[in-house]
Amino acid sequence: MYIPSLSGVIDRRMLVNFSADPEVVKKLIPAPFRPQVYNGHAIVGICLIRLKDIRPKGLPSFLGMSSENGAHRFAVEWEDGGETKAGVYIPRRDTSSYLNAFAGNRFFPGRHFHAEFLTNERDSVYSIHFKSSDATVVKVDAQLTETWGDESVFESVEHASAFFAGGAVGYSPGNSGFEGIELKTNSWSVKPLKVTSVYSSFFSDESIFPKGSIAFDNALLMRGIEHEWEGVSPISHCS
Repeated sequence: MYIPSLSGVIDRRMLVNFSADPEVVKKLIPAPFRPQVYNGHAIVGICLIRLKDIRPKGLPSFLGMSSENGAHRFAVEWEDGGETKAGVYIPRRDTSSYLNAFAGNRFFPGRHFHAEFLTNERDSVYSIHFKSSDATVVKVDAQLTETWGDESVFESVEHASAFFAGGAVGYSPGNSGFEGIELKTNSWSVKPLKVTSVYSSFFSDESIFPKGSIAFDNALLMRGIEHEWEGVSPISHCS
């Protein structure tokens, strides 16, 4: 797959993160990936990202497009030439854009399900809900906060920020192996969110995550970040 280099602005990126049983997650991700474990927990989550001015690198911003997007992610590790690499495995993506849905598995890694998004953002309060074409539902309500939750497996927002900054490469199932992209940002700054309500029909499905094997951990917010997407070398399927 040819993956064009893209540039644009991350208008809003919310990372809603869960801690999970590594043995459960291990069964859900394909080789050569394995769960990236932090303080004894696998880390999974949802990225809710609004992109603006997305266009092929080098074109002016007025030619860009905007969209709301969601991705269910698993923090993973794998071996490459004797070196351990870290990133995310993304089994599904959702988008408000019909163009993005068409481009999935053609010009951008992973199948993209078209979804209807309902967002409300004001006075540091965020409400992001979507329902996809295959009936997957995500609902998140949150507000900015200055405090870090004691229940998190991460010791501080700085530890969480460093963990997710290290997962800039994402792989999704492709037509031949796993296709990947790397997120490159001009800056990296996150703020903690207090989540008042969170639901994912994917993570709540007890046939995928048995009861007690997954719990909400934390949420982080990024705003107004210039960025680029670049393709990375694919990884072959492992038998």
